[in-house]
Amino acid sequence: MTGATRPSRVVSAAAILATALVSACGESAGPPVATPSATINRPRAPLGSPIEVTYRFQVAPGAGLDGAYRVMVHFVDVDDELMWTDDHDPPTPTSSWQAGGVIEYTRTVFIPVYPYLGETRVLVGLYDPDTQRRLTLAGEEDGQQAYRVATLELQPQSESIFVVYGPGWHPPEVSADNSLVEWRWSKKTATVSFRNPGRDVLVYLDLDGRPDVFDAPQQVSLRIADQVVEAFTLDTNDRVLHQARVGADLLGSADVVELSLEVDQAFVPARTPGAGPDERELGVRVFHLYVEAR
Repeated sequence: MTGATRPSRVVSAAAILATALVSACGESAGPPVATPSATINRPRAPLGSPIEVTYRFQVAPGAGLDGAYRVMVHFVDVDDELMWTDDHDPPTPTSSWQAGGVIEYTRTVFIPVYPYLGETRVLVGLYDPDTQRRLTLAGEEDGQQAYRVATLELQPQSESIFVVYGPGWHPPEVSADNSLVEWRWSKKTATVSFRNPGRDVLVYLDLDGRPDVFDAPQQVSLRIADQVVEAFTLDTNDRVLHQARVGADLLGSADVVELSLEVDQAFVPARTPGAGPDERELGVRVFHLYVEAR
């Protein structure tokens, strides 16, 4: 396999992911209803890092979509093996797409720490979530109405700023349904540290909480020393993504930066009605905490 590195265990990981995620394939559905395309904010990215993917659909003249279709996004290796997905509902429902119009939006996608390095192909389609029937689109088809729209070169994690989880974190946990989905619960206060790059950084924080078990929403802040660099309110149980740009002056002059994550309210599920038997103190559940030099 030229230009890519893929250990043998990738096959089992792909099999697990393919089992957990429904393959949206189906019969041909007539003439193309739209032309899909996608752009990624960088040509190459390390494993575990976030990318910004801008999806674009040019709706065909005279086309009409009579239902709420989902966008299928598959990231595959050079052998067309599925690695991970970004299937989602478009922000403008397909039932509202106008003939000849353009739908464009951007999503942040975190690359899993997957046992593969090299070229990754991005395939896009539209499918009915009830019947799994895919629509015909215009473009380079990769089979079963999945269309090639972009490529990305995956690099080793060593290309990223390495984040060390310090006090205040529980051990990582993995989803029973998808081995690529991992998280850590924080306590009321938790810290991470990373090498000071000597320039501005962007901190990505992908998390959810349990504001439903409190009388008021949870308040979350990121702090370096006595300086709050990001503060926000968690008023939903859904996952949310926050980004905090931190200037080099706030990072200080030390070789290592310590970043604290603080939650004003934590809970113990075993002492909270309906929250489960867990005896740990839980603040927020963090899926990704990534620091990117700017």
